[in-house]
Amino acid sequence: MDIKSAEQKVSDLHNLLNQYSYEYHVLDKPSVPDAEYDRLLNELIDIENEFPELKTPDSPTQRVGGSILEAFQKVEHRTPMLSLGNAFNEDDLRDFDRKISQAAGEDYSYVCELKIDGLAVSLRYEDGLFSQGATRGDGTIGEDITANLKTIKSIPLRIPEPLTMEVRGEAFMPKKSFEALNSAKEEREEEPFANPRNAAAGSLRQLDPRIAASRNLDIFLYSIADTGGTGVISHSEGLDLLDRLGFKTNKERKRCKDIEEVIQYVEGWVERRPDLPYDIDGIVIKVDSLELQEELGTTAKSPRWAVAYKFPAEEVVTLLKDIELSVGRTGVVTPTAILEPVRVAGTTVQRASLHNEDLIREKDIKIGDYVVVKKAGDIIPEVVNVLEDRRTGDEQDFRMPEDCPECGSELVRLEEEVALRCINPKCPAQIREGLIHFVSRNAMNIDGLGEKVISQLFKEGLIVDVADIYRLEKEQLLQLERMGEKSVDNLLKAIEASKSNSLERLLFGLGIRHVGAKAAKTLSQEFGNIDHLRDASKEALTAINEIGDKMADAVVAYFEKEEVAELIEELKSAGVNTEYKGPRPVKAEDIDSYFAGKTIVLTGKLEKLGRNEAKQKIEELGGKVTGSVSKKTDLLIAGEDAGSKLAKAEELEIEVWDEEKLLGELNR
Repeated sequence: MDIKSAEQKVSDLHNLLNQYSYEYHVLDKPSVPDAEYDRLLNELIDIENEFPELKTPDSPTQRVGGSILEAFQKVEHRTPMLSLGNAFNEDDLRDFDRKISQAAGEDYSYVCELKIDGLAVSLRYEDGLFSQGATRGDGTIGEDITANLKTIKSIPLRIPEPLTMEVRGEAFMPKKSFEALNSAKEEREEEPFANPRNAAAGSLRQLDPRIAASRNLDIFLYSIADTGGTGVISHSEGLDLLDRLGFKTNKERKRCKDIEEVIQYVEGWVERRPDLPYDIDGIVIKVDSLELQEELGTTAKSPRWAVAYKFPAEEVVTLLKDIELSVGRTGVVTPTAILEPVRVAGTTVQRASLHNEDLIREKDIKIGDYVVVKKAGDIIPEVVNVLEDRRTGDEQDFRMPEDCPECGSELVRLEEEVALRCINPKCPAQIREGLIHFVSRNAMNIDGLGEKVISQLFKEGLIVDVADIYRLEKEQLLQLERMGEKSVDNLLKAIEASKSNSLERLLFGLGIRHVGAKAAKTLSQEFGNIDHLRDASKEALTAINEIGDKMADAVVAYFEKEEVAELIEELKSAGVNTEYKGPRPVKAEDIDSYFAGKTIVLTGKLEKLGRNEAKQKIEELGGKVTGSVSKKTDLLIAGEDAGSKLAKAEELEIEVWDEEKLLGELNR
């Protein structure tokens, strides 16, 4: 076969194999036997072996699993992958609808979709070619798992239009694949996976893509991350577009005109969910209009235009064998129920939180009781109540100790707190938990330094504070159990890489009381580096909108400690970055721009810029872009097909520009 004939044959085989794969994996309507597909695939492999230059990234042969990876690279999401707020009953759904109604009046509808119990992923296409796939991670930074996602045959490697776009979906393991995988594990006397979700997540985080390829994973796509160039104006239109482009979407979705239809849909699936060939743990309800979604906006963690209804929790009865105590990084002592292992909500449960001593007394929980345990999805199992009629008289009362179970210091109950707390700053449990927090995903995000490794390092005396992490040497790590040369090298690389993190990760990792990840970013943006923050007064801190008295007091008190000053200097000496690397908030008074200090709303379709780019440019020039028109709005930018926002702006006599005028001002 000459090269010209081979090119034509490869093209024909691509088309045939892609069509057969689409029919089998997306439409669930195979038109040829598996043997015929395998014959054609082997023919393509033979031609590509003979003519390697004809092997392309979108070839069907590229699904079988690539070379083994050293580690996963980090990926920053262009659009954050936010988590959803939860609803647990009809009242929660009606409350969600009431908030939508207050913002939108009566002109809105919903789209309901099954909430697949899997792993959220983002797929990037460049000119129609699948170029990158990533996990959700912390919503801002995920991991590049492109090679593993290519093994999912329902993901098209090329779409029929040369679009550059990002789509989101849920990768999952069908029940049949899960059962086959666990049967194989049991035959090899390996521990089986607890549930399909864990199995899917574990498969996609394998460094060897051939393992992912063997697991028979699947995916449902549920959104387009940026609809700018598609002309789509509603979520339901976006799903229809995904169908036309050859993506696999869940056909059980429904467009509902009001909350009554939503509730009927939810109730129907509460009963029908066991019949599905995959696991679902709820229903996702989204406002259909993309313009209204933008107007409603988001909180720091969740969109205001969507909610996840979680199916009712499962409850089971089991024996409470003991109560253990653990000391957290803030010194809070938490009792935990040790249970006779029992299956509930798809997982085996052996522990359940008891929260505090008051709850144990209120529910009259004794060691040796039979108890009702409740668990829903990812929610930590909890003890609901005691079965008193099953008591034998051998049960034992439980009392919290007076001293810390880790260091022996006296436990105290601070004013207005329910929990008992160890206030010894040298308590080993607090130090260990603080170290675990410091390396966690939302903090310094050091791969390979999990809870077990940290505990081992701490026990061996190799680390006693976070600065010690940056003094670790290869020879020390090689002496630890289950630490080979390759894993040690990867760990040291991860530690080195963490030095360049932006300030907000370090700040959150230090574990300052009341300072969460969002507040850490706000403080980092405002002060720019750790020295400026360390010198800030309470007045300067509370002048920031999101910082209250309690948090300001905690920040001031933290940086007043002599040992903290020493720790900061040690981190600096080790090369850890203490500067904020992201964009600083723009202050209107510092900018010579028409937009500085003005509140601006974008509506309609902007042909040349796109709304996201227009928003970014306006904010760079000191403007504030919001989603809804009000008396506080200074300017409305109206693109094509501007709707209710334009009418409202005209009613309020707000200045209105078209895209040409906006471009003229931006290009001045």
